Amino acid sequence: MRVSAIHIYPVKGCRGVALDAAAVDELGLAGDRRFMIVDLDGKPLTQRPLPRMALIEAQLSPGALTLRADGRPPISVPRAAQGARLLTVEVWRSTGLQAEDCGDEAAGWLSDFLEHPARLVRAGEAFLRPVLKSSVARPGDVVSFADEFPLLVMSEASLADLNARLESNGAAPVPMDRFRPNLVVSGCAAFDEDRWGRVRAGELVLRAGGPCARCVVTTTDQLTAERSAEPLRMLAAYRRDPQKRSDINFGQNYIHETKSGTVRVGDEVTLA
Repeated sequence: MRVSAIHIYPVKGCRGVALDAAAVDELGLAGDRRFMIVDLDGKPLTQRPLPRMALIEAQLSPGALTLRADGRPPISVPRAAQGARLLTVEVWRSTGLQAEDCGDEAAGWLSDFLEHPARLVRAGEAFLRPVLKSSVARPGDVVSFADEFPLLVMSEASLADLNARLESNGAAPVPMDRFRPNLVVSGCAAFDEDRWGRVRAGELVLRAGGPCARCVVTTTDQLTAERSAEPLRMLAAYRRDPQKRSDINFGQNYIHETKSGTVRVGDEVTLA
């Protein structure tokens, strides 16, 4: 098995970036979901209610995050800042988080494009968010603005299985970006990622956190923000969680036990 693709999402809910290699730190892949768009109450804005977020390109340079969208000039904010105003924000079950506000210019840019009041926040020195799932989390396991876990892993074979089912039903196949994984693995059978307890990918050792329950974001074209019924309708036919029937699982969450190291496209993936 090999790592066939690596993706980070600098701003939670916005367009991803493909990389040839990525380092990890305590929060996960470096640069992944270190920024988040929130409403005026500090709650996350995502593609669930705002599919237009898929149209925002987020690019990282050594010192800045730059946002781009058609029809408007780009805007940049620092990746780190001294003395930034702190806002109290939440990410699902994690509440009372301290994040750095990125300023009125970024807030105006996002509010105008999304047609919804919004502010951009950054995970700075005051940010601390433990992984909450007590059955798998250990002391020191923390996470960025990602939904629950530092990394999401999917296999090429799982997507191929889904697309074969879609095509046999007369529907169009979907690309991997619908599922927003961090690491994509080749050379295994469909849904093998669900059964790995611990794996080594390059320099990293990863521990399984549990399946990823899917939502309407999977039906959002990441290039156009248009929505359709698939692939969520097809997944519901054969990927419902046997213990929690309301969950439709596709992909596996992971916690990186290795808090410093690098993973590269082409790295071997083995059971640890």
